[in-house]
Amino acid sequence: MEQAADTDTVGRALVVIDMINTYDHEDAELLVPSVHRVVPVLAELIGRAREADVPVVYANDNFGLWRSHHGELVDTALARPHADLIEPIRPDDESLFVVKARHSVFYETPLAYLLGRLGVGHVVLTGQVTEQCILYSALDAHIRHLGVTVPRDAAASIHPHLEEAALEMMERNMGARITVAKDIDFARPHTGPEHAPGPSRAGHRPPPP
Repeated sequence: MEQAADTDTVGRALVVIDMINTYDHEDAELLVPSVHRVVPVLAELIGRAREADVPVVYANDNFGLWRSHHGELVDTALARPHADLIEPIRPDDESLFVVKARHSVFYETPLAYLLGRLGVGHVVLTGQVTEQCILYSALDAHIRHLGVTVPRDAAASIHPHLEEAALEMMERNMGARITVAKDIDFARPHTGPEHAPGPSRAGHRPPPP
């Protein structure tokens, strides 16, 4: 019989969403400039997570290529014009990979089970896009009683005004910690929630009683 993971401490995982991308889809032209800004920040964050032995989980669409191994998905993306957005953040041999078909990384994927086996109680959501897949994934994490952190500079968006709305929704409604990548310390032991529900970003007023 399998033994349950030790959950005395709250483990963290870095989840990289949809960054293995061919950028030949609708809205790609609007998305690419944001991804260019995100990639260096995310690459550094992934490096720090690996150094701290924090699990790095890539959750990615498969572009409808249901017979493809995740390595083939990476190779497909690297063969397209925006390979420079893939190479700095590509999975290494220790990375975990989950294929998803819809917006949320949890929808009909084994991610929740995997996180449970790893003793993870808090996810750091990164990748693309803030107002779609990251938002829906944060909600699904919240209803599964997982803590959520979103480093806004490691998450790309298509529409800036919807990005701001999504960040506020995650913070207010899901108790997510909205921060920047440099303020995430993977080396620090994590023994509980990093953020209680409620606003913390400058300029956001608390909801009325």
